[in-house]
Amino acid sequence: MNSPGNRRFLDGPYARLAALACFALSASALAYVHRDDLFASKTAPAAAGDDPFSRCFREGAAAIEKMVSDKSIGAEQAALFRQRAEARCRAQSGGGGGPPGLPPVR
Repeated sequence: MNSPGNRRFLDGPYARLAALACFALSASALAYVHRDDLFASKTAPAAAGDDPFSRCFREGAAAIEKMVSDKSIGAEQAALFRQRAEARCRAQSGGGGGPPGLPPVR
């Protein structure tokens, strides 16, 4: 009953090769779709620090640190001012208060 002549196509070596080919094509398609996630460019992190929010918050944080070093404000006020500076910079840069949005479509 299990002789090689009575085997069905799905039990044979050609079906296994076809399944392997489907797996390879699927993995290739998935890697192609996520190529930017898998192979991120080295310049992306440097450019991320130059967005409007980062520039605004850096300036605000520097001013707050100057006030702390001048002993104009205390640690609690500095923490409050940093929170306010972050909120102001997010509002000005269009960041809103929620999580970051989706990346731009290329």
